[in-house]
Amino acid sequence: MINKEHLRQLNAKLYPKRLWHPPAYIVLGVNNLCNLHCKMCDVGVKYNDSNFYTNLMGTEPVNMPIELLTRIIDQIAQFFPATKMGYAFTEPLIYSNLEESLAYAKNKGVSTSLTTNAFNLKTKAKMLAKNGLKELSISLDGPPEIHNEIRQNKRSFQRAMEGIELLLGEENCPEIGVYCVITEWNIGYLQEMLEIFKDIPLKNFGFMHSNFTSEPMVAAHRAMLGDQYPATQSNVSDTNIEEFDLELLWKELREIKAKKYPFPVHFSPDLKSFTDLQTFYKEPAKPIGKLCLDSFKLMMIKSDGSVIPNHGRCYNLDVGNVYQSSLLEIWNSPALGNFRSDLVKAGGLFPACNRCCSAFEKPFWS
Repeated sequence: MINKEHLRQLNAKLYPKRLWHPPAYIVLGVNNLCNLHCKMCDVGVKYNDSNFYTNLMGTEPVNMPIELLTRIIDQIAQFFPATKMGYAFTEPLIYSNLEESLAYAKNKGVSTSLTTNAFNLKTKAKMLAKNGLKELSISLDGPPEIHNEIRQNKRSFQRAMEGIELLLGEENCPEIGVYCVITEWNIGYLQEMLEIFKDIPLKNFGFMHSNFTSEPMVAAHRAMLGDQYPATQSNVSDTNIEEFDLELLWKELREIKAKKYPFPVHFSPDLKSFTDLQTFYKEPAKPIGKLCLDSFKLMMIKSDGSVIPNHGRCYNLDVGNVYQSSLLEIWNSPALGNFRSDLVKAGGLFPACNRCCSAFEKPFWS
């Protein structure tokens, strides 16, 4: 049976230049600051040549002005009332206008979500619940000693857990999901991390295979597209894919899947065999997904009002600016329409897209 999601996907495949549905999320890059130094992140290791770094850190002002954010909220309420607004980059809990903007969104009936490292959650928990935050996604990397080493802060895990405990005590607690990026440093500790949360009422727990763009992927991308959609290496400067113990990782993934937890445990992508796992890490030129559906669901607004496709891992392509155009106009702007169309013509993914987290949701016709 064809449902609304199928119709959206057919729209993406057959008429990518003109979408008849609203975005699922408007993603916000509300600030260009982070309070941790994660070893697997271009921002954390200060690798400033990547698209990812530029999209998260490359605009002024440092903090999105409240006047711009209220304009965005007004337009979501007017044009896309069912669309969620996601505070995602770089670290929203240190955004100077967070409380004021959440209160404004709540008053306008705009649903909000927030992605965080949770380092400052303890001091913000009461405020988040009071101002109607609906979903909270927390990024953690393993049990305490592993997480703290990856984040390069001796108390980062403990502070996150203190914040979660405090938030769970609030009357209007948002739904909480925890997400863990699999890296060379936390393989072998994933089950231990799940055990820590077995008595905590999470909405879900997600494991994400490392998202990276290697030099061979960039070379293949440039051979196909030239400089039309410039690609860069990403999240490989301090991460060594060759150091991933894939046999241990596969053993651990199978053991996790064999157990039952009080919350859903998801994997992105959900690789079905050890061969698939080897392909993911050893042969990144091979696509795992079929079509970047996020290109037809999301767009991200930076602190200066400029808009890019998808979110921070996508190409640093200016498809419009909220100061000059409405969100309704930008959602089907020529630049964004051409990007989506070129993506479909390329088979659904560009070569540099193959290990992006947006590449793994398969359309219903796959």
